[in-house]
Amino acid sequence: MINVTKTHEITVDVVILTLKNNQIQVLLVKRLNEPFKDKWAIPGGYVRLSENLDQAALRVLKERTNVDNIYLEQLYTFGDPLRHPNARVITCAYFALVRAEDLNITVSPEVGWHKVSDLPPLAFDHKEIIEYSMKRTRERLELCPVAYQLLNEKFTLTEMQKAYELIMGKKLDKRNFRKKALATDGLIELDEYTKSSSKRPARLYTFENIKLNSKRAHFIKKENN
Repeated sequence: MINVTKTHEITVDVVILTLKNNQIQVLLVKRLNEPFKDKWAIPGGYVRLSENLDQAALRVLKERTNVDNIYLEQLYTFGDPLRHPNARVITCAYFALVRAEDLNITVSPEVGWHKVSDLPPLAFDHKEIIEYSMKRTRERLELCPVAYQLLNEKFTLTEMQKAYELIMGKKLDKRNFRKKALATDGLIELDEYTKSSSKRPARLYTFENIKLNSKRAHFIKKENN
């Protein structure tokens, strides 16, 4: 009979991304205990005995954001033996794209949004996890328009292009982008326009019926009351 000894703990960490002040920002929490006390970290926690990995990630996401309009994808499993200084902890990382208009998070000295382009010193390997989440988001843009999850429910093509540029880290040709955007499956042209006295009104668009080709990814829709 094989003697099986517990050798590790399992956690989930959720990289929560949004578009605020024309920047891709990530939600971070300040650690109150050692190791890495007072360092910023990705929200996460241990997987409960009654949960699978997706359920644990959804719980962490709900606890932190309390919103339903979310794109959530399992990112990668990080298991370097030295990633935690005091224990053997393996984490399954996820990333979530959340609309700023859906968020109602109280910012405090312990919880705050930080620019992905200007991160503070982070605990564990969380800088690597955030960088990997941005790489995956860029890759997903080639397969389905996940960037719309960072926009308001109704948006202009200019706003959509800006979101793509922030994710990809480069400028895009306006004409080519609009041509590709208008051919995107699921993009709906609305009979509505922006209301602005200083600019020419721009047509609004929305997305529906986005299809995913990955079992690791989920669109969590707003629950009907």
